[in-house]
Amino acid sequence: MSLDVTRLANGLRVVTDSIEGVGSAAVGVWVNVGARDEPDHLHGISHLLEHMAFKGTERRNARMIAQEIEDVGGYVNAYTTRENTAYYARVLGDDVPLAIDVLGDILQNSVFDESELEKERWVVEQEIAQVFDTPDDLVFDLFQECAFPDQPMGRSILGTPASIAGMTRQTLLGHMTGHYTAESMVLSAAGAVDHGEIVRLAEDQFCDLPRSNGHLPRPAAYAGGAIDRKDDVEQVHLVMGCPGFGICDDNYYPVQFFSNALGGGMSSRLFQEIREDRGLAYTIYSFHSAFEDSGLFGIYAGCAEADAREVANLVVDAIARTTDGLADDEIERARTQMKAGLLMARESTAARCEALARQMLVFGRTITEEEIVAKIEAVCAADIRKCAETLFQGTRPAMACIGPEEGIVPYGKILLGLGKESGACSPS
Repeated sequence: MSLDVTRLANGLRVVTDSIEGVGSAAVGVWVNVGARDEPDHLHGISHLLEHMAFKGTERRNARMIAQEIEDVGGYVNAYTTRENTAYYARVLGDDVPLAIDVLGDILQNSVFDESELEKERWVVEQEIAQVFDTPDDLVFDLFQECAFPDQPMGRSILGTPASIAGMTRQTLLGHMTGHYTAESMVLSAAGAVDHGEIVRLAEDQFCDLPRSNGHLPRPAAYAGGAIDRKDDVEQVHLVMGCPGFGICDDNYYPVQFFSNALGGGMSSRLFQEIREDRGLAYTIYSFHSAFEDSGLFGIYAGCAEADAREVANLVVDAIARTTDGLADDEIERARTQMKAGLLMARESTAARCEALARQMLVFGRTITEEEIVAKIEAVCAADIRKCAETLFQGTRPAMACIGPEEGIVPYGKILLGLGKESGACSPS
């Protein structure tokens, strides 16, 4: 393994992880812009632009973009998050120059043809409709909205049919010019790659990127409350949670221990009690989503209408008991799971490529495996307990619930169980 970082003259950062003994490579460009950076009238533009980047450039049409990568057995795709947009490819080592050429082309020479834009608007509308037909996806959007209402951080990544309809070719070009700048982008590669070659390719393909980037995202402001959606579905889908911690927060690792023990696997407290011992839910787990300046801790459960309130009560009880402290074996199990997950991810060139890019965007440097393991090893029982007590302290929980009317969990019961005062945002 060989980690190398170079900053080009225009500010673009190039980071590589050369791995001996592998024949493939993952390469991609991560852009420091996502859904949380969008003003109200541009809700969904980051995701729409990601779609449109593959619809044709000055040198390639949409079919050629896909075929050139797939002709060599590769794979190319993209995704949008609340904080980043990523464009990446998996190819054999000899085809890395082709992958970088295609990525450079779509990120700088996309034409955003009006006829293609019209078609892609409809595609995105179908993607939005699909979420509304998938309650175990939709409930997480509602949970995000409840946690961060009336602000970009709380909106869905996809936008709405109305917001997408108002976006033109010039709108997309303006967004790309303003945000796809050299200093806000990272070119990352892992696997069968040579750092010097990647730097030379980057200098050739990305030399014309604009430099300036004075953008700062709007800070996330947690609120909490409840949103429910009465729907004629077979199950109740429930997410409840509270503010979490940012990626740079001292509690970032302790909260992972807490989450692992509470609902992070088949041996976790929630899984054992609610699924194994009582048979009340097929899916039950906890999670922690970390952003640059904030985070969300939560628990998801999908269960029968008749069992929803009992499940919610059991979740609240489990939170209280877990906050009181973890047993030594639970702490060590969580520690081992986290270290094993880190090591297993090292076997994936795609995971290594993505991790390097995110580290450069957040920390401005690479974080070594040894540094991460040291932070995991340093977490003790007192750290976890202090972190757990902080989670629900002084804030209202956020709760989203979708299901038949009789299965909707009353927010007041959650507040009572967690020892909070009543009050909620308006249901929708």
